[in-house]
Amino acid sequence: MRNRFLPLILLILLFSACGTEPGNHSFLLIDEDEKKITTQLNQMSLEEKVGQTCQITLDAILQKDKSNNLIEPHRIDLEKLDEAINKYKVGSVLNVSNHTFTLEKWNGIVKTIQESAVKSSTGIPIIYGVDAIHGATYIQTSTLFPQEIGLAASWDTSLAREMGRITAYETRASGVPWNFSPVLDIGRKPIWSRFFETLGEDVYLAKTLGSKIVDGYQGGASIDKNHVAACLKHYVGYGFPRTGRDRTPALIPERTMLEYHLPPFEESIKNGALTVMINSGEVNGIPGHANKHLLTDVLKGEWGFAGFTVSDWEDFINLYKVAQTDSTIKDAIATAINAGVDMSMVPNNPEYKTYCKELVSLVKEGVVSEARLDDAVRRILRVKHRLDLFETPYTEKKDYPSFASKEHKQKAYLSAAESITLLKNENKVLPAKTSSKVMVIGPTANSLNCLNGAWTHTWQGVDPQYNNTASPTIYEAIKNSSLSCDLYKGSKMEMINGDEFDLPSADLALAVINAKNYDYAVVCVGELPSTERPGDIYDLELAKEQQEIVKSLSKTGVKIILVLVEGRPKIISEIEPLADAVIQCYLPGDQGAAALADIIFGKINPSGKLPYTYPRNSGVIMHYDHKQSELINGNTWKNDFFKPQYHFGFGLSYTDYDYSNLAIDKDSYSLSDEITITVDVKNIGERAGKEVVQLYARDHFATISPVLRKLVRYNKIALSPGETKTVSFKVSAEELGFYNADNIWINEPGKHSFFVKGLEASFSLK
Repeated sequence: MRNRFLPLILLILLFSACGTEPGNHSFLLIDEDEKKITTQLNQMSLEEKVGQTCQITLDAILQKDKSNNLIEPHRIDLEKLDEAINKYKVGSVLNVSNHTFTLEKWNGIVKTIQESAVKSSTGIPIIYGVDAIHGATYIQTSTLFPQEIGLAASWDTSLAREMGRITAYETRASGVPWNFSPVLDIGRKPIWSRFFETLGEDVYLAKTLGSKIVDGYQGGASIDKNHVAACLKHYVGYGFPRTGRDRTPALIPERTMLEYHLPPFEESIKNGALTVMINSGEVNGIPGHANKHLLTDVLKGEWGFAGFTVSDWEDFINLYKVAQTDSTIKDAIATAINAGVDMSMVPNNPEYKTYCKELVSLVKEGVVSEARLDDAVRRILRVKHRLDLFETPYTEKKDYPSFASKEHKQKAYLSAAESITLLKNENKVLPAKTSSKVMVIGPTANSLNCLNGAWTHTWQGVDPQYNNTASPTIYEAIKNSSLSCDLYKGSKMEMINGDEFDLPSADLALAVINAKNYDYAVVCVGELPSTERPGDIYDLELAKEQQEIVKSLSKTGVKIILVLVEGRPKIISEIEPLADAVIQCYLPGDQGAAALADIIFGKINPSGKLPYTYPRNSGVIMHYDHKQSELINGNTWKNDFFKPQYHFGFGLSYTDYDYSNLAIDKDSYSLSDEITITVDVKNIGERAGKEVVQLYARDHFATISPVLRKLVRYNKIALSPGETKTVSFKVSAEELGFYNADNIWINEPGKHSFFVKGLEASFSLK
């Protein structure tokens, strides 16, 4: 076996190009590959080096008609491909054009591109990237998992890793070795259009699940033909725009950045993530692509990140066009490269040609140093070697017999089943009997698109013609499980001039008349799939037409099961009291409807827990880790202001659990100590189930106003009826500190507490 550790002198050389000191680094290559990279760099022309930093969209090399529209079926224009690879030396391609492809189509596209690349003057394969964010989203018949917000609701790191592993396998089957995922932005702006792509509002939950997704994508220490390179998005602060609108400015104090936004990225970098995509917006007036402190000093310096960074769509250009921090495109290119961006997603033709020409000029003029360019190219080549693209530039379908297999679909089903969250179950109305007569109604009741969300077969995910038709909708799944089931629209959702509208449906009146004939009304509400700018909305209110379905049916006496199919929490405070049961599905994927039906009819005992605080009102968005000062009601002066619809970490089961005997091993600890916490959990109900045991910590008094609690550990356990398990956690005392006024992590002596369910154990830190 070849030595996988670099000598110290090589480590010093590895980081000297970007002016950083050797320290912890995300991954290392064998000596032989680093020597190959040095040799390749020495043999490359300036133009060839620049080309490696350029990424184009597939559209730029496809055949088009005289009106510049893509010709169907999509075919590569060999002249455009030759120009991109041999004249401009392009090093990367991304995206799918308009819609999903078959696996065979993907194989052909990637093979054609790679054959051109390896025959070029450099012989360097391209690296192809795609947004396979909840399964292999752009391959027909592929396995589709819940979106990240749903996966987070499982609170199960093993499922996160399995999602990553299967997604990697099926994506690599297409020939694509690079996945723009996971999203590690913290979900603290529910109005933000990409909230569903996050792992929720909590830092610890996001970083633990995110690092496991990365592990699943990359396969650990070595990356074989069954795995892909992960790409962490969107470094950093992208998910916290001040207004909630996509790609708009964020205001994030440094202490908040250190405590909330950076840790998920740091965790996955230390876990070996190969690439990072940059925040399209700006933080405190500095665009993500111009922030040298975050890109070079922190990411590459302090964290020792050895892979490469890539811009988001047209973001070099947008430094000039949108952020207006640079007066010319040429200046913008220099700013981004010098800040530490290694690859530019300058996707279109002829823009990519302009980028290549201008960067060549910038290096010749000395505005961008050749050392900085070499550093960028070295990082890109390092990832290509790590993916073994020089030996395996493309793959073939025959080598992936498990693509879209029953085993893979079953994992997606389990992920959906363990994420779907039971929020209300008045008088134990659920589970229902399969002999029940069921009315299924609502605009999301018969739509696979709504179950999957955006980034599914198409960018916005709204075109039904590419769906995996073997997968059932909610209506179809319930119909397959119940004695009698009928579908009513109730209302319908449409996009008109770029905005989503809900329209009343004539059959609502008929549904009200017929309600007496049913045991249950399963009311399916939510929103149309959308992401990025098309997903910007003005408030979180659920459409009044959808609320009217619940209000009208509530007058009939039929038992109402309110099913939420949504990427962000829509306000349901007016109709929640009218529902007998409430089930949050999030965006559960192709297998979500089957999992939901099995929960409704008791085949599956629900175990999902909310990964965010579900707001009661649009105007008051508070998180579980709030402070004492946020609780005071200005009208009553009582500490009763925090009244969400449902709390973070909340979720019901068909059984009940009793918590007891919360204990810690000592009453006092020093900073170097490790604290052991134990608690007994007993299933006191009549059904087997899974419970997420959540451990929270509190620093009672601190020089920086402390939060009332924060999640520090969790563990999902399975319990049979009557079974008791002792759950043990270990937490370092140093971990319970905070960033002080000088943004330095410190621990202060004083009283601390751990909380599990309603139990508390206190201790002092010396």
